Amino acid sequence: MSAHISNVRPQHDKVLVDIVDYVVKYRITGRLAYDTARNCLIDTLGCGLEALEYPACTKLMGPIVPGTVVPNGAKVPGTQFQLDPIQAAFNIGAMIRWLDFNDTWLAAEWGHPSDNLGGILATADWLSRNAVAAGKKPLVMKDVLTAMIKAHEIQGCIALENSFNKVGLDHVVLVKVASTAVVAEMMGLTRDEILNAVSLAWVDGQSLRTYRHSPNTGSRKSWAAGDATSRAVRLALIAKTGEMGYPSVLTAKTWGFYDVLFKGKPFEFQRKYGSYVMENVLFKISFPAEFHSQTAVEAAMTLHQQLAKAGKSVDDIEKITIRTHEACIRIIDKKGPLANPADRDHCIQYMVAVPLIYGRLTAGDYEDSIAQDPRIDKLRDKIVCVEDPQYTKDYHDPDKRSIANALTIQFKGGKKMAEVEVEYPIGHKSRRKDGIPLLEAKFRTNLARKFPAKQQKAILDVSLDQKALEAMPVNEYVDLYVI
Repeated sequence: MSAHISNVRPQHDKVLVDIVDYVVKYRITGRLAYDTARNCLIDTLGCGLEALEYPACTKLMGPIVPGTVVPNGAKVPGTQFQLDPIQAAFNIGAMIRWLDFNDTWLAAEWGHPSDNLGGILATADWLSRNAVAAGKKPLVMKDVLTAMIKAHEIQGCIALENSFNKVGLDHVVLVKVASTAVVAEMMGLTRDEILNAVSLAWVDGQSLRTYRHSPNTGSRKSWAAGDATSRAVRLALIAKTGEMGYPSVLTAKTWGFYDVLFKGKPFEFQRKYGSYVMENVLFKISFPAEFHSQTAVEAAMTLHQQLAKAGKSVDDIEKITIRTHEACIRIIDKKGPLANPADRDHCIQYMVAVPLIYGRLTAGDYEDSIAQDPRIDKLRDKIVCVEDPQYTKDYHDPDKRSIANALTIQFKGGKKMAEVEVEYPIGHKSRRKDGIPLLEAKFRTNLARKFPAKQQKAILDVSLDQKALEAMPVNEYVDLYVI
């Protein structure tokens, strides 16, 4: 005889309550969080502008029905599109993630918290344009920065102790949850309505990681976050209508997220929500490459110079050993043929071979025109990855959060070059003094791809001024990016 199942409506899961109370009640006061969020904003938008140079990305841009223009809709930076906030969120989210060049968070789960900007900026712009049309005050860019800090925190704190990739789920589930919470609050939903919205995000079907891994690696990984953050806007709008939520979406026996998708294991948390993630986020400054390889690419650039000084070339190399951390081996240690740019920017052997040969690694280096160089695959075959347990330990240490790689070149005949080790990439918090000027230079370069000098200056004047940016109406700031 089966046990009686209670049909009493349960209390909301604590995980839901903690997210919503953080979004509704927590006040961010630290300047470091806001300063970092401003840098994150300009870097993320710059990544999107660079992606607009690639037809594979731009073919996904625009309205679902060609020619649709939404009055008072959200505008897509670098384009002439004015769309509903759901589709605008997809557009912005896809373009900023396309080249794998925006910020990164590494822990038990990894991901790119600035992916949430798609939903945040689209929602804020749409709300602001409608407010102005109704004679009301628009949101200001400080509201956008606040939402970014909170979305970073939700995604990053859940990722610290909970590995979604180990159960085959993609990290964009956290983009959907974080974006849903912050855009629902931005839209003015009540606490109960935001609880409903966040529960809807967890109960949604979640993406498999199939498109990130051999043998199926493909370009969906470049628009998956855009899909997630746009879905968040949709779910928040559904909840705003008064649509019900599902209070024990995580903990319900048999049918809840934990039992269905997380092997029955509840989430664990290392810290309470604050502003830790934004303050410690990793910027991809020098190379558009999967972040576990960033220090390896830095080391390869150094070795390229040393090879030239020694009068050696890659043809003289017998073997290259990469001493690395476990996550790197699990995600990007890849042998065999690489089918497309998405495959190549998730292969550490490729990302080391190119700078050793050319002394650079750019987004264009993942295209077929470069990949057909026979030296690349020849060198890839000589590269082996070996886990260093200390590197793995330091990778998870909250006080270090290193992403170390060390490269050793062995020449034909047995002679070796001195190992080149890089423990922290240029985008790490510990290297902000060196990194931020380079981040600003990256932004200037990306602005120059799309805009004339006068428009570049207008964007830079406000974007590099914390006080001016925070006070600027969202719609006016987004208008600066219209072509």
